[in-house]
Amino acid sequence: MKINKQDIYAALETITAPGEGKSLVESNSVTNVVTFGKEVIVDVTIANPSLQAKKKIEVEIMKVIHDKVYEKADVKVNVKVKVAEVATSTKIQGTKIEGVQNIIAVASGKGGVGKSTITANLAVTLAKMGFKVGILDADVYGPSMPIMFDVVDARPLATNVNGRSKMLPVESYGIKILSLGFFTDANQAVIWRGAMANKALNQLIFDADWGELDFLLVDLPPGTGDIHLSMVQAIPLTGAVIVSTPQNIALADAKRGVAMFQQENIQVPVLGIVENMSYFTPAELPENKYYIFGKDGAKNLAEDIDVAFLGEVPLVQSIREGGDVGHPVALQEETPLEEAFIDITKKMLTQLIKRNEELPPTEVVKITTMSGCSTS
Repeated sequence: MKINKQDIYAALETITAPGEGKSLVESNSVTNVVTFGKEVIVDVTIANPSLQAKKKIEVEIMKVIHDKVYEKADVKVNVKVKVAEVATSTKIQGTKIEGVQNIIAVASGKGGVGKSTITANLAVTLAKMGFKVGILDADVYGPSMPIMFDVVDARPLATNVNGRSKMLPVESYGIKILSLGFFTDANQAVIWRGAMANKALNQLIFDADWGELDFLLVDLPPGTGDIHLSMVQAIPLTGAVIVSTPQNIALADAKRGVAMFQQENIQVPVLGIVENMSYFTPAELPENKYYIFGKDGAKNLAEDIDVAFLGEVPLVQSIREGGDVGHPVALQEETPLEEAFIDITKKMLTQLIKRNEELPPTEVVKITTMSGCSTS
């Protein structure tokens, strides 16, 4: 039996593209159809990067061809994710780290809210979407990325770039990482004055061969101190993501964190707020949600200060375990946590595209004094 391409396209008209609201054909998700005898090859591109979405669309395509075209057809489906389109929309010129398109700071006003955990899982999710991602661990007094990516014993190697020796970031799960944790003794406290910490950070930024990156995530220390000011003076941040827990004391500090980036002499766009530890659901009571630290605190704060709310992450034991053993939880496929981080990342990308369409590239900040305190 000869299978007609038009019959294939007609069958695919009955399938809705994930996240598109239109059929696979109408949304131009079907990029190619090849038929040869009873063999059918369908190339399709979708926006949802999760393995669950890929498997679902693959099964639906095979089923509809068998049901509506030929039940004995040998169907092969190739599913790709729409990365290039998003990457182009998020590209911004003017960065002073060669090859790096977007530099996003992840910050929190208060310590202990899970900022580094969110950074690690955002990076993993972006990488799973097909982006080239790096992490600069700028938390000089408490670097945690070597632990979170299971590279505690790794050390950056040297490479020669145009006659100059540079550091090669350590790679884990496809993500390039540089951290002061690679150069300090884990059993000793880092007792540095601001100038020493800033010099070390500048070396990590400018003496490194980052290569081509779509995103460099900067994991900032908690608070609104010297490291933060040094960072906005050193590199033009494309935007910032603020992490908070729902309780009032954390929200007050998160509000200060947003205010810092929005200062007239800084003006780094805040892409949104992530609420971590939103609620607790016991394994034995999966339908129950216990709002231990309060409910909707970060969401309400985002509305009050007119900043996007990127989403919430529950208080789940596996998130802590993943960080402790160096396997970020977003690496796991087809889990509610994977879906939560995908949703947060998509919303962040939406805000980033909006920011890059509406605002000029961020410039390096020139600050002499701030709130009465000299930064020179």
